[in-house]
Amino acid sequence: MAQTFDNENQFVVDLLTTLRNERFSPLAWVHFLRRSWEMSCATARANPSLKRSWTRITLLIGVLALAVLAASFIFEGPQTALRLLPGFLFCVAWQQSDLFWHLGLNRQGTGKLLPTAGVANSLTWLRGLGASFLLGRLVGGVSTPSWLALLVFLAGIATDMLDGQIARRTKTQSKLGQIADSEADFCLYLAITLILIQNNVLPAWLGVVMLLRFLIPLLAALASYFLFAQPVRFGSTAWGKYAGLAQCLYLLVLLAPGQLSFFTKPVNLPLLIATLILLIIAPLAQIIENVPKGART
Repeated sequence: MAQTFDNENQFVVDLLTTLRNERFSPLAWVHFLRRSWEMSCATARANPSLKRSWTRITLLIGVLALAVLAASFIFEGPQTALRLLPGFLFCVAWQQSDLFWHLGLNRQGTGKLLPTAGVANSLTWLRGLGASFLLGRLVGGVSTPSWLALLVFLAGIATDMLDGQIARRTKTQSKLGQIADSEADFCLYLAITLILIQNNVLPAWLGVVMLLRFLIPLLAALASYFLFAQPVRFGSTAWGKYAGLAQCLYLLVLLAPGQLSFFTKPVNLPLLIATLILLIIAPLAQIIENVPKGART
């Protein structure tokens, strides 16, 4: 099993090296995507239980997506439902195809491939579904009231708290789970930030600073992945957790109902200052933490 994992890693490195040597030409990208997809399909064929697990999660997400569209049709009207439909379905389809594409990463630290995606990853993808709904509204030009954004955000926070605990207790932690968690968090925070900017609650410059917490490590990882054909590292840091907690609390303060202004107003500015400081430190700490020790000396 470990030998198979090493072979797959080498295959990915060879793909990335070829892509770089061909100067990222359109034809090189076609070859890269085709061979990556073939590898994903081979992984699915060789592991029927993992493929069935992906199918079950996809069916669950599909049913819930239809339920969300039906609720929007009933409570907001057909025009609103049709406007959010294209962006919402695109995000959901992308999410589930991305899960299939990365099934080979459903491995423990030892390199052992887990037979199913598991409950933890299912919860992560539920958070992704909520983010897809909000992003679909943004793409369709549908305004989102703060109470609805708050409801989706609270559901996302709940799944974020549960998926990691469940993964640790069931010993199903994997690289797939790390990547899925990061993607779902980025999409959810992106959607919430853009909605707050759209509703004139959050200044655009502050929203950009908040998103840099995700973008800087992401860009660094992509550069390592595509330009240098190095394994992508997604290690978290204590500073990143503090920044995430501060950012989460600040967004909750901004989304809170007006009836809670007696509490939210006094804490708004101190929490903003703490969040900005941590958002500057966290990406730098993550990059430094994930740089190989030999490269620091």
